[in-house]
This record gives sequence, structure tokens and C-alpha cells, in this order.
Amino acid sequence: MDFISNLINGISLGSVYAIIALGYTMVYGIAKMLNFAHGDVIMVGAYISFCSTTYLNLPPVVSLLIAMVVCTVLGVVIEALAYKPLRKASSLAVLITAIGVSYFLQNAALLIWGSAPKSFSSIVKMDALSLFDGQLIITAETIVTVAACIVIMIALTLFTKKSKMGKAMRAVSEDKDAAELMGINVNVTISVTFAIGSALAAVAGVLLCSSYPLLLPTTGSMPGIKAFTAAVFGGIGSIPGAMIGGILLGIIEIFSKSYISTNLSDAIVFAVLIIVLLVKPTGILGKKIMEKV
Repeated sequence: MDFISNLINGISLGSVYAIIALGYTMVYGIAKMLNFAHGDVIMVGAYISFCSTTYLNLPPVVSLLIAMVVCTVLGVVIEALAYKPLRKASSLAVLITAIGVSYFLQNAALLIWGSAPKSFSSIVKMDALSLFDGQLIITAETIVTVAACIVIMIALTLFTKKSKMGKAMRAVSEDKDAAELMGINVNVTISVTFAIGSALAAVAGVLLCSSYPLLLPTTGSMPGIKAFTAAVFGGIGSIPGAMIGGILLGIIEIFSKSYISTNLSDAIVFAVLIIVLLVKPTGILGKKIMEKV
């Protein structure tokens, strides 16, 4: 039963990574930008939800919706102020800016909420599922997290393939200049992409802290890095790839902690990524892009 329990825990943690990775992969796939501040948007979403339930006594679902709205606005503002002026700049300039935004958000959270850890109350108010006469316990947070991941991936896939805005996003990802010539508003399309990614970050932050109820200004840093790793692992730019990469990463991490070493689990995760990229540089579902010169 330990193996099955660890597998379920790995899928649960991986589902959180997958939701975060979806934000990374959408922004990179469409805007060709690596938004390393994405992990700190997760932290902001968790703090907003915490304040809504603790100080305003709002229902958990309402606190989640408020966190999504705040993070959506935050994502659009970050894109407009920090990334939009750098559309034609080098990738190094964008990377440095993203790191700067990340530190800004962390220090802003430190000033507002302090360095003391907050005890996050789970938004999931359901009983755990007991199987095999109590030998296997599946928490309600695990069930909700996995279900949310599946629903979000299906919804995003349908959105990008069927909706007008989704088709515009795909066009912009292929060629911004050509898309603009065809009447697509590139600025609005990229802003919507950041908005969706940031809303997903809020969901991921709340689900993460529901399962691991300790909230700090640095809460989103390591999950953000691991989610970016998951996006690369699965093939950055691919929505199904982000989900597969996230779940595999979560399983590898939990099994590493359980059967090898807690201290070495992060090193093992990144070592697996290196091996995968050596074998398949574009990731599991990534496609090699041919450029005409």
C-alpha cells in the first residue's frame, strides 16, 4: 500500500506542478517569454485567499475566486509594465527583468505580511476517501487537485482550439507580424495569455497550500522553478506536455523522498530532466521547429 500511497501523493503534487506549468507553457508558447515571476504570483494568490478567509471570513470558494481575480489583474499589470516594453529586446533582458519582478513581489509580500509563516486553512471541506479497510487514505485535497488539473487541461485545450481568442493565440505563437497583418490585436492576445496564466497560478497556489499548509513570501519560488522544469520536461509550448511533465515530476519527487533520500530529491528531479533533454532536447511532447534562413 505504501507504493500506491506514494504514487497518489506524487500525482497530487505533480498536478499542482502541471497547473503552474500550464501558465509557463502558454506564455512561452505565445509570447516567447520566460516569466520567472510566475512562481511569485502563486504566492500572492495564496496570501489573498488566506486573508479573505482569515480576516474577512469569506467562504473558501469565494476566497479562491478573489485570489484568481487579483492574480489576473497582477499578471496583466506585470506584462504591461515589465514585459511589453521588452517585446523586441534580447531574451537576456527579459530574463533579468523577470528575476527583478520576482524579487519585487517577494519583498512586497515580506513588507505586507511579514516573514512569519502563516498557517493556511484548506479550502477543501470534504472527508478523506478510505479504501481497503482504511489501509489506503486519499485526502480530499488530493482528489480536488487531480480533478482540477484534468478539468483545466481539457478546458485550455478546447479554448485554444475552438475559441476565437484561442485561434488568435495560436496565430500569434506562429508569427506575430503575420497575425497582426491579418487583423489580430497582438497586445490584447498576449495580455489575455498572461491573465489566464496568472489565474491558473492563483488556483495552483491555493491548492498547494491546502495540501502543504505553510505560507511564506518564498512559498512560490521552488514550486515555480519545478513547474518550469516540468514545462520543459513535457515540451514547453505544449499543453498536454505541461500536464504530463508536471505529473511525472511530482511522482519522481515523492518516490525519491520515500525510497532514496529527502535531501537528494530535488537533485534527482533535475538530474532526470537533464537526462531527458539529452535524449530528447525538445521534451517529451515538444516538436522540433525548422526555421527558414
